[in-house]
Amino acid sequence: MLTLVQTAPQALTVPEAMRALRLSRSKVYDLIRSKQLPSYTSGRARRIPVDAVRHYMHNRLEENAA
Repeated sequence: MLTLVQTAPQALTVPEAMRALRLSRSKVYDLIRSKQLPSYTSGRARRIPVDAVRHYMHNRLEENAA
């Protein structure tokens, strides 16, 4: 019997990161260019690790709490 296990993605596309962060496409690319949001490319596909999105959000929360 074959069972498919759904797992959470380890990396997001730019549109997925846009939705997760509630930011525009240009803002996400600005964050990538400024190294605030790490990403990598595989061929022509850009991917953003889920942990990088979490880290960015955590840093923003800490900055706003100070």
